[in-house]
Amino acid sequence: MDVKLLGIYLNDHLAGSQVGLDVARRAERENRGNPLGDYLASLIPELEQDRAMLLQVLRSLRVPRDTLKQSAAWVLEKLGRLKLNGRLMHYSPLSRFVELEGLCLGTQGRRSMWRALRRLARTEPHLARFDFEALVARTEMQLKALERWRLQAADTAFSHARFAPTNLFPAESPGR
Repeated sequence: MDVKLLGIYLNDHLAGSQVGLDVARRAERENRGNPLGDYLASLIPELEQDRAMLLQVLRSLRVPRDTLKQSAAWVLEKLGRLKLNGRLMHYSPLSRFVELEGLCLGTQGRRSMWRALRRLARTEPHLARFDFEALVARTEMQLKALERWRLQAADTAFSHARFAPTNLFPAESPGR
């Protein structure tokens, strides 16, 4: 196994995980008090757990964190907020849609990473102790929920309807 190349890959995901957390936190704040905000509030701890798990994987492989990538990701996320969203000073329906789309894309990437690590764990003893199967399953559930929220946000962003999120999973806990 080429730990150097794997380390580069994992550090890319670590940087992306911080961006995803920042986007999820901002979206949760902007949607607090509605079912989407409730879902995001339940998602954020899971994203934090995934980031912590990724840090454990890096430590297990003795791969150092790339602080330059972390800093660059932080700056790029802040710059991403400057894009035009149809409103000068306020959150817009397009903001919500783009944030959810970004969270979907990040979750797809995270699922791909867990799948690759699950495969490597078959032959790499440093990875064998991690339950990548559970991580893959959780990201698939997250992706399913995020995609439903994203489509609901698209209905609002591209029509004149007011955003009235409905709990997409009323029989279960938020977002599941």
